[in-house]
Amino acid sequence: MSTVEETIEIAVPVRTAYDQWTQFECFPRFMTTVKRVEQVRPAVTLWVVGLGPLRREFATEIVDQVPDSHLTWRSLGQRHGHRGEVTFRPGEGEHTSVTVRMSAEPRGLTGVLALVPGAAGRVVRRELAHFKAYVEGHGEASGAWRGTIRDGQVRPEEPEPPRSRVAVWPVG
Repeated sequence: MSTVEETIEIAVPVRTAYDQWTQFECFPRFMTTVKRVEQVRPAVTLWVVGLGPLRREFATEIVDQVPDSHLTWRSLGQRHGHRGEVTFRPGEGEHTSVTVRMSAEPRGLTGVLALVPGAAGRVVRRELAHFKAYVEGHGEASGAWRGTIRDGQVRPEEPEPPRSRVAVWPVG
């Protein structure tokens, strides 16, 4: 199994970077290798990726997701075995460090990338740079999903606690 890890600093708050990442169907707008993403269920997505003339379709399951922290996934089925994690860490000021770690079986599209030393890392690095340009260019996320997933079980977004209200009465 080959593994690649790439990190990039993005000039937006963690919440913005995380929220944009959860908008999977937007990935084709900024990632050149992602042709289409369909959110089948909150924890299952269907992907079509391509590099040059090669195209592959596969499903992934999000197995662990915590807002503003991380998202871990694995492919479904045996044909395109891969798994990965993206983490979001606050940097200085309003910056976020985004790290993508992926491991893949050397077959299919990932097998082609594995034949060229460093190719998978270059692709991930380039796609992260596209994500950075996209989210920094907008300055805010195009949407958000703030639920949590643990062991593949979806927990919807928890409502914010109510804020206390203080009544101010005019004097006089």
